[in-house]
Amino acid sequence: MLFLIQDAGRIRAAMESSLAEQRASVQRQAEAAGVSIPWKAPQPVAAECDPIPLAELSKMIDESSQKQGIDKNLVREVARQESGFRPCAVSDRGAEGLMQLMPETQAQFQVEDPFDPRQSLEAGSKLLKQLLDRYDGDLSKALSAYNAGARRVDESGGVPDISETKAYVLSILTRYLK
Repeated sequence: MLFLIQDAGRIRAAMESSLAEQRASVQRQAEAAGVSIPWKAPQPVAAECDPIPLAELSKMIDESSQKQGIDKNLVREVARQESGFRPCAVSDRGAEGLMQLMPETQAQFQVEDPFDPRQSLEAGSKLLKQLLDRYDGDLSKALSAYNAGARRVDESGGVPDISETKAYVLSILTRYLK
């Protein structure tokens, strides 16, 4: 376990300059769109496990997205944003697993083990499908609802005026639409 923690710290340090460049790029895009993004997006905590190997992850994403009839690249980018592909991730707000599902969502989709990547991907894909259907394929609204809840999206009529949610949507769409 100590090795994993030390290794994770080394990897994070090595990635920091790349992450800073990505944040700067997203910030420039946000400014061009007239959106202000303070970089304090919630980070998963207790994510002291390795990301799922790419080949295994890709297979699971392909299966879950195909079952729901949604784009596998969208599922991949949500998982990347939510957990960094770490199945043990837990947010400071109580969301768990690869797709960062709240306990209510876990119950809704009958998730027995939120840290099982397959169960998390299945439920997260089902939730994304529901939200895409609810918002007639509007990615910004569906992603906003995944992050902030459908009630907030419905009340605002679009992406809610929540800095974290705006940053979340912009970050995913920037990678997804490139």
